[in-house]
Parts: sequence; C-alpha cells; structure tokens
Amino acid sequence: MTELTHPLATVPRDELLTRAEADPLRPRFHFVSPAGWLNDPNGVSQWNGTYHLFYQYNPEGAFHHRIQWGHATSPDLVTWTDLPVALEPSAGPDADGCWSGVLVNDGGTPTLVYSGRFEGKELPCVAVGSPDLQNWTKDPGNPVIAAPPAGVEISAYRDHCVWREGTKWRQLVGSGIRHRGGTAFLYESSDLRSWDYIGPLCIGDASQGDPADTDWTGTMWECVDLFRAGQGSLGSVPTDNAPDVLVFSAWDDGETRHPLYWTGRYAGDAFEPEALHRLDYGGRFFYAPQSFEDESGRRVMFGWMQEGRSDAAMVEAGWSGVMSLPRVTTVANDGTLEFAPVPEIEKLRRNHVTVPGQVLVGAGRSLETGVSGNQVDLELDLQLAPGAEVRLGVLASPDGVEETLIVLSRAAHGTPVGTLRLDRTRSSLDPAVDVEDKSGPVPMMDGRVRLRVVVDRSAVEIFANGKPLTARVYPTLGGERVTLAATEGSARLLTFDAWTMAGIFESTRSLLPQGK
Repeated sequence: MTELTHPLATVPRDELLTRAEADPLRPRFHFVSPAGWLNDPNGVSQWNGTYHLFYQYNPEGAFHHRIQWGHATSPDLVTWTDLPVALEPSAGPDADGCWSGVLVNDGGTPTLVYSGRFEGKELPCVAVGSPDLQNWTKDPGNPVIAAPPAGVEISAYRDHCVWREGTKWRQLVGSGIRHRGGTAFLYESSDLRSWDYIGPLCIGDASQGDPADTDWTGTMWECVDLFRAGQGSLGSVPTDNAPDVLVFSAWDDGETRHPLYWTGRYAGDAFEPEALHRLDYGGRFFYAPQSFEDESGRRVMFGWMQEGRSDAAMVEAGWSGVMSLPRVTTVANDGTLEFAPVPEIEKLRRNHVTVPGQVLVGAGRSLETGVSGNQVDLELDLQLAPGAEVRLGVLASPDGVEETLIVLSRAAHGTPVGTLRLDRTRSSLDPAVDVEDKSGPVPMMDGRVRLRVVVDRSAVEIFANGKPLTARVYPTLGGERVTLAATEGSARLLTFDAWTMAGIFESTRSLLPQGK
C-alpha cells in the first residue's frame, strides 16, 4: 500500500483511545483498529475454525507511518478480539514498515508473505507463526526476492497473492511497467523462500481510456488477488463456466484510485482477460480488497474503507480507516461478480421495523418510514416503472438540511439495466469532506431491485441486486431519520425491513494488546 502524505502531528498515546472512542463518527459494528491508523486488510483467512484479520496498522497516530500488522480474530466474522501486533519493523529489509501480504498454510505451518519496506523500496519477506498465530519469526533470508525483475523499468513493486498449485507455490507481486501499465509479476517456488521469476501474468494498458474514468486501469496494480470464482482450484480444468478472476487496485503516482477486476482464464503462466469490471462503485472507498475461501467453501472479501476527510481531521480524531463488512462473493448469470454482507452480520440486528408495501408516486410526499438510527441495516424490495426514480434518504437531520441519498433510477425505454447513485451533496455541513457523487449500473430486469443499505455512522455500504457501492459520510447534525420517496414516475415498494445494529466492542481496547 502506498504511503500517504500526512502531517506528522502526534497525539499522546494515552489520548488516542479516548479521542477515538469519543468520536461520534466512528463506526460501532464495522471493524476498526483500537485507535490510530488502519489501512489494507492482510492475511484474511480461517485457521482451524477461527477467522483471522490482519491489517496495516500505526498505533502511534492517525497517519500512515512505520506500518505494523495489527491482528484480530473472530469465531463468526462479526465480533472481534484484538491480539498482539503480529509484525513490526525491525533492522533489515522491513525496517521502515511491514506492508501488505497474505497468510498461507505451509504443511501446517502458518506463514506470512509480506512486503518489507526499506530505503524507499518494498521487497517480499516471509515470517512463520506459532500454532495459535500469535507469535511470528521472520525468515533470516529476507527478503526472499532480492529485487524486481531485471531489465524492467517499474513504477512500484509490492503486495502479494500466493497459492499452492500442484507441488509448487506460485506468487503474484503487484507492479507497473513504466510507459505501459499495471501488471502482476508471476513467480514459482518449492519452499516459499527461493523464487524463480516466470514473467508478467497480465499487463494493463494505461494509455487506454481517460485517467479520470472509473474503469481506468492505472499505472500500477496494488493488492492483486487471483482466484477461481467457481468450482475447482487455480490451474485446474474448470468444471463449470465460472471465470477466473484477477482483482487489483488501480494506483497512479501515489494516488489510490479504485478496485477493478478482470474475468478470464488463468492457465499455464498467463491470465487471458476477457472483460474488465468495476469491483465497487465507491472507488477508493473500497480499496485494496483481499479475499479467501473459508472452510464452508465461501469466497469472503474485505476491503479498506478510506477516509473522506482531511489529514488534520483524522489526526485530531485519533483514528483513521474502517474495514468493510466481510462480503460473500458469488458469480451472477452474466459471469460478473455479485456481493452481499456475510449473513452472520444479521446477529447484530435489533428492533425490527416493517414498513407496509405501497405504491410510490413521483413528486409525491416522502413516505414516513418510522425508521431512524445511525447504526441501521435496511432491506428493500422495489419494482420501478420505466422512467422511475426512487430516493432512500439516511442520516437525515430533523430539518432536512443534512441527508445522504441513495438513488435508484430506471430508463424510460425499459432497458434491463438501471443506475445506482449515491448523492452526498447534502450529507455534511463540513465543507472540507469528500462529497463527490458515486454511481454505477445495476441489472434491473422488469425494474425489480433488491436493495440492502448498511449505515454505521460514517460508513455506508450499499448493495443493489448484488452490485456494491461503498462510501464515507460525515454528518454534523446527528441526523438519524430514514426517508423514502419516488421523485420521478412510479414505483412499488414490495417489502421494507429495517433493524438497528448493535455494536461489537463493549470494553475498552488497548492500542497494543498483549498476549494471553
């Protein structure tokens, strides 16, 4: 993960937790670090029945500096227990930071492959863990790859995807080839320590498209993640029509852009892309995603929900960065990916409210839903007539001055594809926060939309027929009202269920948790 600019202002350590826990914008049922800085999910996995979430962490303050690996575990992907820091910088190739990586099972030995940062460069390193994954020993041979491929002018080189294929290990390292585009370099090893360079798995073309576009592939690919979306393992002959998927986060000259994925086929030493897709319509607000297959066979993905407020505001608040809810990844009939929060999240639901089904008419009065809260889970089933537009408002202040709007629209000619848009223009009275519109297409056969909206104070995750849009909002008036209206045409509200959501951290946390 790239180092972001920051004011190296510090808050005394004993104040960080107090400030973070007191911030009314801090999510309560999404995972956040105890305080300080959080970015990329790392080493996401299930080990002997327990889920593990490692993450990029700076416990010294809410800015990116001297990154460590925070660590938390969960029995159910809902409630989390903080464990001691897994990796921290030490003399050698990770002296300036232990950056993003993965956890693999090496014949029963938990092993981390990560990017060590030293003197402005990142190189692959290895550490092995104790059976409980709480104590880690760095390999004396680090870095296990001494340099990027010779003769290639790269823009950056970091982040890892590692898997077992037959009798060999394979690894991708995210990178970019100058004057060409992003890439993932492929390596092979028998022991995770000695790696043979194979070549670029796939190379993007940064000259294609406008750099301002939401599907521009960037000059470098961060956090590459390759997996088989259907049955079977990577490299095997597919037993169904599901694609192989190459996920990456488009990066350009220090700027984190957006996550994308190619669908196609991985075979031999190459990935043959067939189609490019946006992974999340929120762009940088769902960045550096990492996925794993759990013991029940689900593909589960986490992403980093970046902040949309200033560096100074983050430092003042004492915390930065939110982990998305874990998402189940499935394949739609058209071969694209669909997402939904893992069903275990429903354990947090409280105070169920049902809104009666009815017809919504454009330019009519907003429906009085009777739903309110800044920690809510909303499920709606809607049917939009051609030309209809429906707006769901959340975090609305009593006077309506502040409101965040989720907008669904269907074209007048009845195309099977509609639009999901997040309108944040009135989400906050703070003039310094990001309020840029986010939007994307949604399959809408017969105008039917199954909408899921999860709001956790400043974190918003939206799923419309499986297509996600993730963002951050910073209301200043403490609004909690939920509104619903058709602003164009007509739509039928078939079902509307709402719940308030319980928090997941009940006791005071420690910046640097100690072992058991």
